Amino acid sequence: MTARDAGRDRPWLLAIDTATSQVVVAAGTEAGEPITSRAVPAEHRHGERLLITIDALIADAGLDLPALRGVVVGTGPGAFTGLRVGLATAKTLAHELGIPIAGISTGAALLAAVAAAGIAGDGVVLRLPAGPHDRVEIRPGERPHLVPGGPAANASAESGSDLAVDRSVDRAGDGAVPELAIAIDLPGRATRAELERGAMALAGLPASLLRLGLVRLSAGSDDPATLVPEYVMLPRGAAAGLDVGKGVSWSHDRP
Repeated sequence: MTARDAGRDRPWLLAIDTATSQVVVAAGTEAGEPITSRAVPAEHRHGERLLITIDALIADAGLDLPALRGVVVGTGPGAFTGLRVGLATAKTLAHELGIPIAGISTGAALLAAVAAAGIAGDGVVLRLPAGPHDRVEIRPGERPHLVPGGPAANASAESGSDLAVDRSVDRAGDGAVPELAIAIDLPGRATRAELERGAMALAGLPASLLRLGLVRLSAGSDDPATLVPEYVMLPRGAAAGLDVGKGVSWSHDRP
């Protein structure tokens, strides 16, 4: 028996995230230590690529699906189709294998990833797209909120200038706080430095999901029936006025 074959019986955890433009999957030990991970461009085909990527992860790491002990899934904020694919897959695996599941905010996991890399502070803000113009902003310890976009709002980013990195905000009346933005999936709508920090956050996402997921799993499994995604982009036929974190109101009157 090879070492690879012997490793197939080892218990492991699976982390899945489909909230961004990438399909991210990771395998970790029961202690939450990363074993291996994969991130592939989704290209709006999360449904086609997620299971293929999971299969490749399992094969390359020499793992065995029956030895899976828990599933961690990113809940967004993110786009409608990607999140539905990720959560449906995670819930199905948990149900069929009779194992616990933990839902982790993708935003919180990304912020934790950059914090682990030394980027932290009151001015840190994570930015994600919410359609072609708007964006969602998330600050540590706060709920996501929608920020309307448009040419004026994006002018400094579209110019290619990095001056926006040093912008300041006065959010609590206590004076200006230097803003340190982390941009995910916002090419042409963020500065180079913001996008580089976003790439750093994505690189650390697998380990962050495993780490946060282990904490959640240790406290007990989430109820799959109440585990819902946070949508930021409305699917065709959904009513306007999305409140991030409260789901989607459907309307059959829209084309």
